[in-house]
Amino acid sequence: MKQVSFLMTALMLLATNSRAQDVRYNFADASFKKFKTYKWVVINDVQKIDPSQDHEIKSALDAAISKKHLIQTLVDTADLYIGYQVGVAAEKPFAFYSADWDYGPGWDRESWYGGFYGRTKGPISTISEGQLAVDIYDSKNHCLIWRGVVSNAVDSTATADKRESLLHKAVTKLFNKYPPPPLYSFSD
Repeated sequence: MKQVSFLMTALMLLATNSRAQDVRYNFADASFKKFKTYKWVVINDVQKIDPSQDHEIKSALDAAISKKHLIQTLVDTADLYIGYQVGVAAEKPFAFYSADWDYGPGWDRESWYGGFYGRTKGPISTISEGQLAVDIYDSKNHCLIWRGVVSNAVDSTATADKRESLLHKAVTKLFNKYPPPPLYSFSD
């Protein structure tokens, strides 16, 4: 009987851990405090989702972004361009907003940041099923300045309530990492 109880407890812990949401992010050496406005952009060559799911994701992201004191606008002169992509099915390479844009200055292409322990090594070049990646671009310098990726954010097989709960939890965790800490701090 003890073995059955132990086995059930172990299986429950495994099931709980398998749905944990891992957050990773990377960023450029930029002054994030100067940014005040953002505009939604469509990232080229991303896996397509249905319009209702797009609306659900943008609404969750808008709520989190507004808590960071950024104001959405529809004009091209916005300080930031923000786009997202979702891992719908099989792994797919990350896409960029525009082919002629690059990483921002000081971007660490070899590492990803996140979690309590700081840096995690190894570039992430693909987006997997269920992941949500948010890219933030400096519109004036035409470069990616922040990318955050959260796993287990989207589950098309879940009920509507469960999907919404997963998404809001994931977006909240993701935007706890924005704005990033300064890369360098100088003290007198």
